[in-house]
Amino acid sequence: MARILSLKEAIAEFVHDGDTVALEGFTHLIPYAAGHEIIRQKRRDLTLIRLTPDLVYDQMIGMGCAAKMIFSWGGNPGVGSIYRFRDAVENQWPRPLAIEEHEHAGLVAAFAAGASNLPFGILRGYTGTELANHTTVKFIECPFTGEKLAAVPAIRPDVAVIHAQKADRKGNVLLWGVVGVQKEAVLAAKRAIVTVEEIVDELDAPMNSVVLPNWLVSAVCEVPGGSFPSYALGYYARDNAFYKKWDAMSKDREAFLAWMERHVLATTDFADFRRSLQAVEEQA
Repeated sequence: MARILSLKEAIAEFVHDGDTVALEGFTHLIPYAAGHEIIRQKRRDLTLIRLTPDLVYDQMIGMGCAAKMIFSWGGNPGVGSIYRFRDAVENQWPRPLAIEEHEHAGLVAAFAAGASNLPFGILRGYTGTELANHTTVKFIECPFTGEKLAAVPAIRPDVAVIHAQKADRKGNVLLWGVVGVQKEAVLAAKRAIVTVEEIVDELDAPMNSVVLPNWLVSAVCEVPGGSFPSYALGYYARDNAFYKKWDAMSKDREAFLAWMERHVLATTDFADFRRSLQAVEEQA
């Protein structure tokens, strides 16, 4: 059953060195606050899984948290490369990073298989590319049609971390909008941490929303704004300017480290992080 904890407490208890961790949320509801707390607590040797690494994994890789990343499309959405990821792969800085690249559909199938307690997911994909040569994907023959299909091993993270709009005081979670594979990640994981915009008495779930019952969740943490600079539908928009600024700043190792020291390591929590950014904007 879900426990309502501070984010600091949840990361300390449920994310361990060497874990396989999925911080999911596709463009929407990306759990940046949790990523920053993992950095503050100096977790190491993590295997990170995400459909698109985004800035949150760029930051975690650049701060030495990751030993491996399993992903599809490694970039800064709408801008281009993520340079801390590239530096780790090309120059082993700040440490070597093993990678396993997939198609989006392949990782979706792998998460869905994990959520369903199946050994692998099946799809029409990976043909005509070299991706299968660098992953754990295998090709099988359909016993009914003889068609060649790709089989992707199920993803079962040690920890899934997602951001959502609401939770109630019993730990049931509500999210809506573009939810990606957040539901599947939680269902597939051994442990799950959910940060939310607010904890309420009643969820009042709208149509087409997802409700995760409290028995699927290890910890619920109230972190308003916890997906910034991503967006939370119904609460705030995506900060596209931040993504553009990150592209320019993150190319340089010293500039990156200085930014992370000032805005993440020197802050106590995500609210403090947001205040530190606001202070810079006011000085500009």
